[in-house]
Amino acid sequence: MKKIVTGLLALTVIGLLIELAVVQAKKIGNTQGYEPDQPIPFSHKIHAGENKIDCRYCHFASERGRIAGIPPTQLCMNCHDQIRKDSPEIGKLREAIASDRPVEWVRVHELPAFVYFNHSEHVRGGVNCQQCHGPVESMTRMRQHSSLTMGWCLNCHRDMGNAPPHDVKTATGGDCARCHY
Repeated sequence: MKKIVTGLLALTVIGLLIELAVVQAKKIGNTQGYEPDQPIPFSHKIHAGENKIDCRYCHFASERGRIAGIPPTQLCMNCHDQIRKDSPEIGKLREAIASDRPVEWVRVHELPAFVYFNHSEHVRGGVNCQQCHGPVESMTRMRQHSSLTMGWCLNCHRDMGNAPPHDVKTATGGDCARCHY
C-alpha cells in the first residue's frame, strides 16, 4: 500500500512539474508591455516622431543583418555634436565615448535563443518597423508593443500568405526549422 501511495504522490508531483513547465514555456518571449528605464532617457517620439529620423539611420544593421542592433554611441554624436550639445544627457554620451565604453542600454525586444529571426529579410520584404514594434514614433520610452510569441508571428505570416494555414499540422507541411534551431 505504501508503494502505491508513494507512486501516486510521485506521479502527482511529476504532473504538476509538467504543467508548470508548459505554463512557463508559453510565456517565453512574451514580455509585451516591457518598458525599462534606460541609462540615458531616449525618446523615439522626439527622434523618429518629431524629427522624422528614419529607423534605419540608427538601426542600420536592420537592412543587412539578423539583428537591428543598438546604435553605436558615436552615431548619436553625428547630430549631437551640434544639437543640444550642452545637455547633461548628451554629456553622458561624451563621457562614454571618452572612456571608450558603450552606453549600457537595456534591450527591450529579445526573442528566445532557439528562435531564428532575421531583420533584413523582413525589412527587404517591405515589413515596416511599426508592424512589429508598434507606433515607435509616439513612444517617449521604448516598450515592447507586440507579444512576439510564435502564434503572433504565425498569424502575421498567414495574413501575408507565407505560412501554413491554421488547419495544417507541422507533419503535413509546416517548416519548424525555418524559425527554430
